[in-house]
Amino acid sequence: MLPFHYTYIFIFGSIVGSFLNVCIYRIPAGKSIVSPPSSCPYCRHRIRWFQNIPIVSYLILGGKCAFCKASISFRYPAIEVLTGLLFSLTLYYFSFSVATLIYWVFLAALVTITFIDLDHQIIPDVISLPGIIVGFICSFFIPWLPWFDSLLGIVIGGGILLAIAWVYEKVAKREGMGGGDIKLLAMLGAFLGWKAVLPVVFIASLVGSVIGVPLMLLQKGDTKLAIPFGPFLAFAATVYLFWGRDLVYWYLNLLR
Repeated sequence: MLPFHYTYIFIFGSIVGSFLNVCIYRIPAGKSIVSPPSSCPYCRHRIRWFQNIPIVSYLILGGKCAFCKASISFRYPAIEVLTGLLFSLTLYYFSFSVATLIYWVFLAALVTITFIDLDHQIIPDVISLPGIIVGFICSFFIPWLPWFDSLLGIVIGGGILLAIAWVYEKVAKREGMGGGDIKLLAMLGAFLGWKAVLPVVFIASLVGSVIGVPLMLLQKGDTKLAIPFGPFLAFAATVYLFWGRDLVYWYLNLLR
């Protein structure tokens, strides 16, 4: 693969990331993601096309609105860069293939879910439920993912978190995991297959503990501190997508 291929894909990914910023802002608000055109959230002035070029416009404008000079969150270009890097990484691992197109859609959904969950502690059904169906359909076009593995991934993925949530609620006498996480893991199982479910839960739980425990200590041991689990599941799924097989082999070798 030639270097300029990755440059083109990074640019394409950053454009998709710009659209994901719109989705992240509008979906929780119940607004259309296609109209009206983008505008400043402060002065409501419509953003012109040359002021909405991914990454570049943010740098040229100095991170401020061209009209009211209000500060624009650094997260906007960060999401554009993140999406561009994820798209390029997908091309690196899967080359130009149908699988690459499928995983671009998958990763775009995970980026959107991650930041919505961070902002609002919800995982929209409008993404996860269609994602389950799309993931299963896509299994017919990915050579290394038999449709039955995808179907088992849906059942096992949703079932594992449902069981964990039920046990936690019985023991702690309060809800510890939302239905959104359960649907998200079912979606991850659809796209990655049943073999990915346990590694994804393990990685998500490990990273969640590493981040969550210090946060809890900073909150003076508040065990009721609400930390969204969706971003950790999305991160774990991304790790598994690119390096899952290597990690499993590495772990099995440790047990020998």
